[in-house]
Amino acid sequence: MKYSFQRIIVLLCTFMATALPAMAGQLNLSAAASLKESLNEMTDKYTATHPGTTFVKNFGASGALAGQIENGAPADLFISASTEWMDYLKNKKLVDAASEKNFAYNLLVFAGSTGKKVTGMNDLAGVDKIAIGSPKSVPAGDYAMQAIKKSGLDQKLAGKLVMGKDVRECLMYAELGEVDGAFVYRTDALQAKKAKILFTVPANLYSRVTYPMALTSTAAKNSEAKAFIDWLQGSDAKSILKKYGFELN
Repeated sequence: MKYSFQRIIVLLCTFMATALPAMAGQLNLSAAASLKESLNEMTDKYTATHPGTTFVKNFGASGALAGQIENGAPADLFISASTEWMDYLKNKKLVDAASEKNFAYNLLVFAGSTGKKVTGMNDLAGVDKIAIGSPKSVPAGDYAMQAIKKSGLDQKLAGKLVMGKDVRECLMYAELGEVDGAFVYRTDALQAKKAKILFTVPANLYSRVTYPMALTSTAAKNSEAKAFIDWLQGSDAKSILKKYGFELN
């Protein structure tokens, strides 16, 4: 048994030694769900000129991603759909504050495939179901609730809201006709096949949709992670963001 145990240890060490070089260029990205298509295109473009770098991407609600990072999930770069969750991780010293930059901006819209007349916030009182992201973890849901409250509609819409785990799930409900419409980002609505933008939420009703990005504390000295976040601030990344409808300033 002693010999077998030693042999297993040797085999494990050999495996780890051969596996490490393959993982040396791996970067773990945790990013808001609304960035999925644009970031996929960016990483494809980046690896075309940096073949030694590979990406593991984790898309979801910003609050859920922040919670995962807090609980030790591997992440080199965090891109949130609100400053709130970036600040949350900064306060816990889990992201490198010096590396933080504003990546992009977005607009909140109401999209759906309903035949009902919905051209503004006040028309929402006449619909049956509205999808929003859970405000506690989904920034789009938080922005939506800000707009609903400032419009004085929180009581009228209380029984109509259907919560989604992220902004893409809300869009899916609107696409399938399970709700009359959903509060989503303009960039998400532009990806829709059936749902269309019914109205753009007035900008004075909610905080500006801001996407801050930063390296995590564990990646602050990672040269490959630093090279990629620098690339994300360049012209190639900006042209892709514009293509998908994001605002840059």
